[in-house]
Amino acid sequence: MLTFETAAAECGIVAIIRGITLDEVAGVGDALYEAGIRIVEVPLNSPEPFRSIAALAARFQGRMVVGAGTVLDVDSVDRVKSAGGQISVSPDCNPEVIARAVDRGLLPLPGVFTPTEAFDAVRAGARHLKLFPAEAASPKTVKAWKAVLPKDVKIYAVGGVTPANMKEWADAGCAGFGIGSNIYKPGMSTEDVARAARDFVAAWNGLKGN
Repeated sequence: MLTFETAAAECGIVAIIRGITLDEVAGVGDALYEAGIRIVEVPLNSPEPFRSIAALAARFQGRMVVGAGTVLDVDSVDRVKSAGGQISVSPDCNPEVIARAVDRGLLPLPGVFTPTEAFDAVRAGARHLKLFPAEAASPKTVKAWKAVLPKDVKIYAVGGVTPANMKEWADAGCAGFGIGSNIYKPGMSTEDVARAARDFVAAWNGLKGN
């Protein structure tokens, strides 16, 4: 099974496809995969999110890490697991949700915005943190956090990241990025999704010297 860590090392961009419908999820998934994206998150406030997660997990088994976003309670964690998801992404830091994800073999990616929340997430078992909303913080935030967080904890900037400013965040210590409406929003064609994804993947590869 492809792990989050392995996928993120290949391409540290998490595509957030909020609002995706079941009838378009395969086409959008194909467009993202062919562009080089290896991690996809279906927020639970999308139409039929668990069915979309199951469809993606089956279609890209062993090739792409699929999971849920906007995971707010432990019951949702269980449903993500049942659908074949591998990651549990949240906008907030809920120790119960984090612990349940760890217990069920999912990788938790809780949302944090303060050092207190970051350390609460780490104590609950998270080793990957989502700085959200990143556009309300700055790369200096990441640099300061990296100085005090355990060395194995990784930070992902989510919100406001573009191909143009990605390097600034990476230089501060971000391990990756969650990209939402800049890659996908309802109404976009698969061609538009592919084009946007390629731009982000190219920026990522530029960071790595590929």
